[in-house]
Amino acid sequence: MKDNKKVIYWLFAGCFLIFIMVVIGGITRLTHSGLSISSYKLISGTLPPMNETQWIAEFNHYKQFPEYQKLNNHFSLQDFKDIYFWEWLHRLLGRLLGVVFIIPFFYFLLKKQLTKPTIKKAIILMCLGAFQGFLGWYMVKSGLVDRPDVSHYRLAMHLTTAFITFAYTFWVAMDLWYPVKKEINKHIRNIIRFGLAILLIQIIWGAFVAGLDAGWIHNHWPLMNEGKLIHETVYTEQVPVWKNFVEGKSGVQFVHRYMAYVVVGMIFFIWYKTRKLQLTLPQKNGINVLLVLVLVQFILGIFTLILQVPVVLGVLHQVTAFFLLAAMTFVLHRFSK
Repeated sequence: MKDNKKVIYWLFAGCFLIFIMVVIGGITRLTHSGLSISSYKLISGTLPPMNETQWIAEFNHYKQFPEYQKLNNHFSLQDFKDIYFWEWLHRLLGRLLGVVFIIPFFYFLLKKQLTKPTIKKAIILMCLGAFQGFLGWYMVKSGLVDRPDVSHYRLAMHLTTAFITFAYTFWVAMDLWYPVKKEINKHIRNIIRFGLAILLIQIIWGAFVAGLDAGWIHNHWPLMNEGKLIHETVYTEQVPVWKNFVEGKSGVQFVHRYMAYVVVGMIFFIWYKTRKLQLTLPQKNGINVLLVLVLVQFILGIFTLILQVPVVLGVLHQVTAFFLLAAMTFVLHRFSK
């Protein structure tokens, strides 16, 4: 039988691993561990240093780059081991994810358990995974030259591609889980599509905030601080003015802060537009979960900001964004197929 439950479980396993990757990636970022491994060795890099001599050699290699020279020159070998662990784990999961996608794909292909549409979608998934791996190294590379920090643009590309890869994997699994097509309300579907686009924009600006460490300023809510809706640094940090909103810490936080209201409003609008429709149980449950998640995410965002981004809250905020995207993807699928 083609497209059986084993294929669906394979895709769900991929979704779960991407989720774990995002969690570990968030911890790696918040603990400033991302530049601890300054080289990429696909096979030999699978294992960490196994003895003191190897650890010292790895630490000496780390000392050649800006992060140690400008920020962490007080580090002991144990300090280095602590940050090395998270980056190593993140890369290990990336390798595991590749294995989990590639080997079962060829197994199902040989067993003729994939339809042609599913084969095409799986190839797209593997291309997205490979591109994500490239973006990870491309991001790290930006922090090994002059500045001891990665480019926030590259961080945003890396994180957003991870979210999109998850959403597409989840979508393909849903295609197989719900094979029966039905009549759709195109008006509602288009509203949900628009909501998904807004959510992705908010995720991108969230990555900008993380990449610029913009969560450590203006730690007040609902106003930015000093009783101001818009702090003057939002539009005076950079020239021309538009650069403030993509490169200035205050401007990037301003966009992410107030875009949150738009996301909440959009999801409530979706609920409002569907409340009197005859919905299936998955549609109704999906919208209810969306409402709960967006409120939880909004509250988490507030506390993450006012408490100056503690690691636990920062990770929870990113994880909830992941769940929110999953719920939005599910709802869009149920109103599209």
